[in-house]
Amino acid sequence: MSIVKLNNKAVSNATAFGSITSLGSMTFIKKLTASSSATLSFVNGTDGVVLDDTYKEYVFTFKDIHPATDNAELQFNMSTDSGSNYNITKTSTTFLAYHSGTTDSNANLVYDGNYDLAQGTGFQNIAFNIGNGNSECASGTLQLFNPSSTTFVKHFICNTSVYESDNRNFNCFTAGYGNTTSAVDAIQFKMISGNIDAGDICLYGIA
Repeated sequence: MSIVKLNNKAVSNATAFGSITSLGSMTFIKKLTASSSATLSFVNGTDGVVLDDTYKEYVFTFKDIHPATDNAELQFNMSTDSGSNYNITKTSTTFLAYHSGTTDSNANLVYDGNYDLAQGTGFQNIAFNIGNGNSECASGTLQLFNPSSTTFVKHFICNTSVYESDNRNFNCFTAGYGNTTSAVDAIQFKMISGNIDAGDICLYGIA
């Protein structure tokens, strides 16, 4: 039998390893790029968008989301009628960590009920107080679980990093569920006020 040597860099001199299968994959589906855009919408079956039972989990990534209006908040909502209405009833909760980038003070980890929805149909805030300075933006991810289910509610988890308007970094954590057993077939993103000046949002399916 050959010797297996561990040297903090690699495994060498091994004759065989056990097979690893069914690890799943992350499949790119669609990228939307903002350019003074009022909304960015992903609608199943439109322009190559897949948001159905092909995957049990979908992930949206946000990169360098820059608002036209200072101190704006990125939001999302879901639809069960191919985007005719974005008004799914949701319950959610939010906590965040923040730290000043100029004074090394004003740091905290807090629960913020101001961003919670309690069976509300409005858009859910997921990135808070984004600055519109040249270097200010938000990035992060939104996970949506089994949106095509006609049995269960639609859970989501979001994590974003924000360069805030007063030179603080926010790490925002939001989770909740869309209280519907109808299939969700469209997701829309927008700012709470003004346009999405720049940035892109990509959609992936998780096998």
